[in-house]
Amino acid sequence: MTFGMVGLLLGAMVAAPDSGIEHKVRIDHRTGTVESQYIADVRITHKQVGTVGVGGRPSTLRCLWSAGLVVDRQARHASGSTMARTFAHDGVVAGSRPGWCSAQQRSIAQEVAARQPELRERLVRLAQDDHGVLHAEIDRMHGTTQAG
Repeated sequence: MTFGMVGLLLGAMVAAPDSGIEHKVRIDHRTGTVESQYIADVRITHKQVGTVGVGGRPSTLRCLWSAGLVVDRQARHASGSTMARTFAHDGVVAGSRPGWCSAQQRSIAQEVAARQPELRERLVRLAQDDHGVLHAEIDRMHGTTQAG
């Protein structure tokens, strides 16, 4: 009985994508350093396409799925100021499976979990893309924007 419960728990852990992918970076700014933390949750969307086969005809049902990231950025400037931002990036990884989406959710979650390196790489790139936004926020906060 105990082994069965452990197996179920392990199966659920494998099936669920690892939410909370994290990336930390230290950014140098002319007004001081900024410690930034980016935490991304994986969001999977499903789209049912095709039709059920009737009268001996094959079914064309497919589940199209896509996994994106919802990123929460928390940054702390050396002065103690904090800056927060949340943004989303859709379509990081995608695929399709035959049949009903409701019957494929576990398999899709396992595939997304197996593609964690791709999701982590995208989070790092999104964090790099956010550096310009973060620099602008710091400039506004500390009144260091340059005219012209």
